[in-house]
Amino acid sequence: MLDLLHRRYAPLVVSLLSLVFTPERPTVPVADAHTEIGDALDQLRAQGYEFRDEGARAIPEGSARDLCRQWADVGWLIRRIAEDDVEVYQLSAHAVGALEVAGRAGGTRARVSESRVRTLLDAVEHLAQDADPDVLARMARLDGQIRRLQAELDRIQRTGLIEDVPDEVLLEEAENVLHLVRELPADFARVAESIKAMQRSVITGLRQDERPSQEVLREYLERAEHVSESTPEGRAFAGALRLLGDPERMDELSDHLDVVLRHRFTERLPAAQRGELRDIARRIARGVEEVNRTQRQASTVITTQVRNHDPLRDRQVDELLREVMTGLQTWVPDTRPGQEVTPLRRLPLPEVGNLRRTTNDLRPPQPPAPLTEWDDDALTPDDDSREWGGPHYAPLTEHLYSLAADDGADLAAVFASAPAEHRRPVDLLGLLEIADRHDLTETDEVAYVEAIRPDGTRRRFAFGGVTVRMKEDTDD
Repeated sequence: MLDLLHRRYAPLVVSLLSLVFTPERPTVPVADAHTEIGDALDQLRAQGYEFRDEGARAIPEGSARDLCRQWADVGWLIRRIAEDDVEVYQLSAHAVGALEVAGRAGGTRARVSESRVRTLLDAVEHLAQDADPDVLARMARLDGQIRRLQAELDRIQRTGLIEDVPDEVLLEEAENVLHLVRELPADFARVAESIKAMQRSVITGLRQDERPSQEVLREYLERAEHVSESTPEGRAFAGALRLLGDPERMDELSDHLDVVLRHRFTERLPAAQRGELRDIARRIARGVEEVNRTQRQASTVITTQVRNHDPLRDRQVDELLREVMTGLQTWVPDTRPGQEVTPLRRLPLPEVGNLRRTTNDLRPPQPPAPLTEWDDDALTPDDDSREWGGPHYAPLTEHLYSLAADDGADLAAVFASAPAEHRRPVDLLGLLEIADRHDLTETDEVAYVEAIRPDGTRRRFAFGGVTVRMKEDTDD
């Protein structure tokens, strides 16, 4: 920050950055920033400002792109990819702090007022209350506060009047509030940059691959999960977020600001300061969202690196990038702006050390042996494949006719009286199918039967009880 303010072109840099980056526009696309800064430089040169001038009329040499690149190299601008895949510029915490210092120096001077002293005294009192572990002292302070508040409430109820506060005091309090608010953007930017620095250190530690993989995975996944608690700025922001994240507090803040802006003393404030008061809640919400976005991005980058960590591939990428940078450093000094680059029209051919000098057997392969002829009717009596097939319809129909032709019979009893080779589970299904084609009546009872598989194992089945009477004129 001091480096920015002490440079020769500090007034111009601060003015240009303040012109391009505003509280409503914290990030600017790279192309738009180059265009706007270039237009501003052209207007200055048209009015007689030159590089060789001394003092306030001196402007730096080079295009807007060159200046932005220099500012990014010294840490005043941050160049990143936004969520919509657009490359943008963003002020660093140092640049935000420098603009705030310049804004305070050029705006209303902070004075030693009753409001500022009361803010200091309240902060010291709150600090002492939090640091004092004496229970009796805490109770005495609370009793004193209750008596003072009760006395004020009794006075208002008795008189119905509220003491008027002079407009000068209200103006001092408003200036104190604005002084506190102006420091928030730099605080939010420092938190975001501390998270990015932690992300870079984590990625560097992973790429160095100096420790066992399981230890690296365990430690860095935990840091990625609790990224906001890994730095002093992050822990401080987490504490502030517990207050700012309360919807009731933010609603109360908006209501209080509406009350302030409706008061007559705000008419004596400049329009810029009234706008700052009106945008306090929005600036806080925007700063919190920027920190949360940085935290989400850091968590995503760290998690992706941990999951896809490949030391060999990382070393290959590093070597490739070093070769590219070396090639650019060799090529750039001998080129001119706008010079054409010869495109790579074909990929380089691989260098093959040896070719195969022998061939495979040129004789065609022998055909497979012919399939064995299979006769389905030539099954031997010992072949039990039929026993694992479908139901024996003919024997089951004959057995059902013998028991249920006249008065009908219970299907479970019919199945139980069948020969063992016809009491397979599949035969039970076949018997139900045959009975369904005839006069079948369902009962309210549950029937139980025991089926025998061809290998001798038994299986018990339950189904809704039915009776069946076979029709004499059926064709089945």
